[in-house]
Amino acid sequence: MPRAFGFVDYGGPETQEFLDRPELLPGPGQLAVAVRAAGVNPVDWKIRSGLLGRQGRDLPSVMGQEAAGVVLRVGPDVTAFTPGDEVFGVAAAGAFAEQTLLRAGMSALKPAAVGFDQAATLAVATATADDAVRDVGLGSGRTLLILGAAGGVGSAATQIARSRGLRVIGTASDAGRGHVEALGAVHVRYGEGVAERIAQAAPDGVDGILDLVGGAAPRDAAGALADRSKLVSTADPATAAELGGRYVTRSTTSESLAALAALVAAGELAVHITARYPLAHAAEALALVESGHAKGKLVLEVS
Repeated sequence: MPRAFGFVDYGGPETQEFLDRPELLPGPGQLAVAVRAAGVNPVDWKIRSGLLGRQGRDLPSVMGQEAAGVVLRVGPDVTAFTPGDEVFGVAAAGAFAEQTLLRAGMSALKPAAVGFDQAATLAVATATADDAVRDVGLGSGRTLLILGAAGGVGSAATQIARSRGLRVIGTASDAGRGHVEALGAVHVRYGEGVAERIAQAAPDGVDGILDLVGGAAPRDAAGALADRSKLVSTADPATAAELGGRYVTRSTTSESLAALAALVAAGELAVHITARYPLAHAAEALALVESGHAKGKLVLEVS
């Protein structure tokens, strides 16, 4: 039976283990896929811990939200994909596995120029960045301030915004300065005095703010933005609303994922994979992400 990695109860890493599950049969709107790679994200351990609720999930539960692989079978109403297609997308049945189900409406064909490992990182953090930049709604030539530009979502958002003709100012630590500047953004060190440093980088203010941090960060930066409706957060809906902004509207589709993969294939969007682990070492990858010290994207590779 295909192997999978998941958790048997809500709690810490001690609840994780390898699981056997039968061959998966796709239902309406689903693809059964032989997994080649799966992205590892903070949401994975947050689900396991119960931080995102403990209802509506059967246990044991396979972990992982995004995967890339080869279509084995398609659901009865799926016409856009056929067996043998190389695809990537959002998992409907846990991605840390030799086989999974993907949501057809949130999956896309993988371009030949894009590796399975690269494609496996696009459906969660990168798609969130894409949704958020689109949600801010700025035209070419405008200035976007990204709070937390050096992280996984921030790196993708910076590149996507630049590809759409935006000037980007990004907050990050001093250690992240080189990375932020390499992405084509103006670096501003976060922390005490950040409002003054933002004003120096944008004397006339900014046209939009994308908050990936929450807490004090959007409060410190909001003074640079005249139209508070152009503040979008992926991290702190309460603070965004308090400041006159809003939480990101997720709108990931097959078309938007295909567009992201095309950017990767064209060299306009770099996927920063910092570590790759075999499926057998899924617990190690999750531990690094849960520690908060992971840089860039981590990927599980499935043979």
